[in-house]
Amino acid sequence: MMDEMYDGVNAGANEESLRMVSSSPVGNEPVSDEELRPHVLDGFIGQPLLKAQLQLFLDAARKRDVPPDHILLAGPPGLGKTTLAMIVANELGVPIRVTSGPAIQHAGDLASILSSLEAGEVLFIDEIHRLPRAAEELLYIAMEDFRVDVMVGKGPGASSIPLTLPRFTVIGATTREGMLPSPLRARFGFTAHLDFYPHDELEKLITRSAAVLGLPLDDGSAAQLARRSRGTPRIANRLLRRVRDWAVVHELDTVEPDDVVEALALYQIDTEGLDRLDIAVLNAIVTNFNGGPVGVNNLAAMVGEESETVETVCEPYLVREGFMVRTPRGRVATRKAWDHLGLTPPDGAGALS
Repeated sequence: MMDEMYDGVNAGANEESLRMVSSSPVGNEPVSDEELRPHVLDGFIGQPLLKAQLQLFLDAARKRDVPPDHILLAGPPGLGKTTLAMIVANELGVPIRVTSGPAIQHAGDLASILSSLEAGEVLFIDEIHRLPRAAEELLYIAMEDFRVDVMVGKGPGASSIPLTLPRFTVIGATTREGMLPSPLRARFGFTAHLDFYPHDELEKLITRSAAVLGLPLDDGSAAQLARRSRGTPRIANRLLRRVRDWAVVHELDTVEPDDVVEALALYQIDTEGLDRLDIAVLNAIVTNFNGGPVGVNNLAAMVGEESETVETVCEPYLVREGFMVRTPRGRVATRKAWDHLGLTPPDGAGALS
């Protein structure tokens, strides 16, 4: 059952990676995400409370001259969890080892990584909620007692040899904190929750990234991009790259707000950051189901997508922005959705205000 759920999540993630407004990482860019990332905490834009907490956390560890406690970074994809992990290692001046939950298939894979860590090193585990159960149990002991038990031999004659590890710091990143078992969550000394970005902070981030890309933005251009970025820095940087493409092809000296509107309209991204699939979902609820309620399976069949894609890729943003609500009977379009589509709900339609 759990494997099927993961397969569904993966299917949604694969679909998401093909969308312009996806928060999944995409490689092969002339300027990579790594080059757009800040390397110190002062250069990290947004999340002011989290930054203050993390700064105190790191300063205290430096003054005590010990590795900091383990850190859990939780929040939706694309908000900067990997960037913060890199910043922590850089601020501490220590190496960082990077892996992910799906990459660790067996407890022995994790034991091999742990046994090779140096004193003070940071181990960053992305998607930590997808670790195998045996690896989770191994990690509990390593995080708390700084040792791993290595099994020697097989069958009745097998024996366990404890291997002492140097002190290190685990940084776990998860988009699904609720899927972490309680014993693993309890091993983290600091849990940071990342929130979606308001428009003004996204504008600052876009302005910074544009400077790195060498793209001159006119007044208002960053604001137009921020409105379409769904509160997510990764999406903001991706849209900025497409605007850069537009500027290069049209030989623009400066990107004006109208250029941003035209460039992103080509990719079917509207003023609210909704793309083709988002609009198709809203249209299906409004025109085919009279505003709802409608079950997710019927909705997915109407737009020609997997139900997991609609549920994990489209719905979170549509619900968060008030275009749709989930009810016990199904999905219902709100008055905002009807207005956005330029339609008026008829009497008896399922629109919610």
